[in-house]
Amino acid sequence: MTVNLTRIYTKLGDSGETHLGDMSRVPKTHPRIEAYGDVDELNAQIGVTLTVEGMPEQYTNWLRRVQNDLFDVGADLAVPTTGSAGSAGGAERTRERLRVSADQVTWLEGACDEVNATLEPLRSFVLPGGTAAAAQLHVCRTVCRRAERRALLVEDANPEVVRYLNRLSDLLFILSRGANEGAEPLWEPGKSQS
Repeated sequence: MTVNLTRIYTKLGDSGETHLGDMSRVPKTHPRIEAYGDVDELNAQIGVTLTVEGMPEQYTNWLRRVQNDLFDVGADLAVPTTGSAGSAGGAERTRERLRVSADQVTWLEGACDEVNATLEPLRSFVLPGGTAAAAQLHVCRTVCRRAERRALLVEDANPEVVRYLNRLSDLLFILSRGANEGAEPLWEPGKSQS
């Protein structure tokens, strides 16, 4: 599938509304827009993560795949699963739409299992930080959790979108642990209390 963008600014959003993938118009504060906006932010944070030195090559390859998958997630969220009264013609309603699949979720689970098998069992909650790579992966994890919460507010969202974001946040956590190579900062309950 090819996407052609001939003009970046259209002025159509100047009134605070935007088009969904089915050409219906909604406010830019609509839950669907909020959800794919957070997915977009997550993708940008992963882009930053890919610039951090010390990231294992395998993680880099996986994160590049995830970036592409996140565009699938955004495309899925951008089009309601049910026909919209605002749709532009019948062809829009019947055209096959890109949806996140169970296979994409299964791939994330495999990546989680592969890295988790190399890590020591957790002894406490992990504090975000450690190496630069681990700290940035934690930022991605928290943005991913927000995107997941926003996706839950989309009335007719594909359930695979929520599963994908849930597993992705798990993977980002596991990768952050791997990036710390066993020297992760752990929570010590009440440490600063007298």
